[in-house]
Amino acid sequence: MKGSDIQKVLQVLGVKSSNPGVMAGKTRLKSAGKKIDSYSPADGNYIGSVESADEKSFQQVIQAAHQAFLEWRMWPAPRRGEVVRQIGEALRKYKEPLGKLVSYEMGKSYQEGLGEVQEMIDICDFAVGLSRQLYGLTMHSERPQHRMYEQWHPLGVVGIITAFNFPVAVWSWNAMIAWVCGDTCVWKPSEKTPLCSIACQHIVNEVFARNNVPDGVSCVVNGGADVGQWLAGNEQVPLVSATGSVRMGKAVGVTVAARLGRALLELGGNNAIIITGHANLDLAIRAALFGAVGTAGQRCTTTRRLIVHEKVYNQVKKKLKQAYAQLRIGNPLDPANHVGPLIDKQAVENYLNALKEIKKQGGKFVVEGGVLSGKGYESGCYVKPVIAEVKNEWPIVQQETFAPILYLIRYKTLEEAIAMQNGVKQGLSSAIMTNHVQEMELFLSHAGSDCGIANVNIGTSGAEIGGAFGGEKETGGGRESGSDAWKIYMRRQTNTINYGNTLPLAQGIKFDV
Repeated sequence: MKGSDIQKVLQVLGVKSSNPGVMAGKTRLKSAGKKIDSYSPADGNYIGSVESADEKSFQQVIQAAHQAFLEWRMWPAPRRGEVVRQIGEALRKYKEPLGKLVSYEMGKSYQEGLGEVQEMIDICDFAVGLSRQLYGLTMHSERPQHRMYEQWHPLGVVGIITAFNFPVAVWSWNAMIAWVCGDTCVWKPSEKTPLCSIACQHIVNEVFARNNVPDGVSCVVNGGADVGQWLAGNEQVPLVSATGSVRMGKAVGVTVAARLGRALLELGGNNAIIITGHANLDLAIRAALFGAVGTAGQRCTTTRRLIVHEKVYNQVKKKLKQAYAQLRIGNPLDPANHVGPLIDKQAVENYLNALKEIKKQGGKFVVEGGVLSGKGYESGCYVKPVIAEVKNEWPIVQQETFAPILYLIRYKTLEEAIAMQNGVKQGLSSAIMTNHVQEMELFLSHAGSDCGIANVNIGTSGAEIGGAFGGEKETGGGRESGSDAWKIYMRRQTNTINYGNTLPLAQGIKFDV
C-alpha cells in the first residue's frame, strides 16, 4: 500500500498519525505514558502512534466505565441491542477501510482482514437477537404457594485484553455481548496493533453519540503488560477476558483469582488434523493448507500438526508439497498473494529458532523454510511456510510456535492418532478428515478429542460466531461468542416468592415458636 493510500484509509476511520491512546468514550484523557509507534510488517513503514495509559489516566477510565455502568444497566436490553444493531450497520459502512487497516497493521491478507470485520458484523447481528433472549429458568418449589425462578443481571465493568492476530474481531466478540448484557467495557489492545483500536473506538463513538449512550460504555487503554496487570488487578472490574499467550494468561488468571474475580481466558493452541485412510484427500489437503498458512500461521486455531494414516501418508506428503509450491508470499494487500508477513522481527526470530530445534531434534524437512529478502520483502518479516516430518512427543512439537510451520506425523490406528492429538498441553481446536462414520463418531465421543472445538471434514480454523469458541487445558477453558457464552458477562440470581400466608421451611424443617 502506498503512503497516500494508507493515509486515506486512516482519514476515513478518524485515525491520525498521532492519537490519544486512552479514551473513555469520546473523552480523550491525557497521559504521561510512553508513546507506542505502529509499523506495518507488510513494508516496514511507520503508520502512526498512540499514547500509553499511565496509572492516573487508567484509574480515570475505570471510574468513567463504572459511572457509565450505573446508567447503562438500566437501559432495557432490547434498547441496548438496537445500539449494537447500529454498530453493525456502521461496520458494514466501514468494512473496506477497516479491513485494509487490519491487513496493513497486522499483516494478514486483505481477504482475511475483510473476513475479520465480517466477524464483527456477525457478532453484532447475534447480539441484537440475544438482547431479547437473556432467559432465566422457572423452577418448581418444594414449598406450597411458593414460586422459584432465576434471572440474570448486568455484571459491571468488563476488561478486554486482545492479541495482535485478531486486532478487532476478538474485542467485538466480547464487547457486543457485554453491551447487550448491560456491561461497560475497557479494552486493552495489543501494543503491536494499537491503531485498529482507535479506529474501532471512533466508529463506536459515532453510533453512541446518535443514541445518547453515556461516555464510558466503551473505553480504550493502550499500553503494555503493565496496563494489562492493572486491569487484571482492579476490583472494580469483575470480569477480565484475556486472549493471548499461555504465559500472559497464567499471569492474568493468578491476579484475577487473587481478588476472586472472573477470568475468561483464550490462550494457545497446538491444533491437529487427523487424516484417516478413509479421507477425501483433496478435501483434506485444502483444509490443511489454509489451516497451516492462513494468517501466516498466526492464528490460535492454526493447524500445527497433521496426523496421517500410514496408508495415505506418502500421498498426503506429495500433495502437500505440490500445494506449498504454488503459494504466493508477499504484500497482504495484493489479492494475488496467499501468505503475508509475520507480525515483527521477534516473531521471525522465534520461527528461525524453531527450525533449528526441528533439525536438532531429528526432524526432516519436506518443504524448507527461511526468511525472504529482496524487492517486496524489505520489512524482513516474510518467511517461507515449512513442512517437517517429526515425532509427536518431541519438545518442539509440544510447544506452539506462532508461525507457518506444519508437522507431519504418521499413525497406524485411530486410537493412536487420537492419543497423539490429545497428547499436548493445549486443547483448543481439532479435526478429523474421514468418510467413515465409526471414525467420525469415535473422534467426537468421550474417548475422542479433548479440545473445545472438534470438527469433521473441515479444518481447525474458521469458527463461526454462532457456536461458543474456546478450549481446554492450557488454552484456558474460556468460551466466547455464541451459544450461551453470554452468561459469563452477567450475574445469576435465584429468586423465591412466597404468595401464601404461612412460612413453611425447605427440607421440611420445623421451627415453631
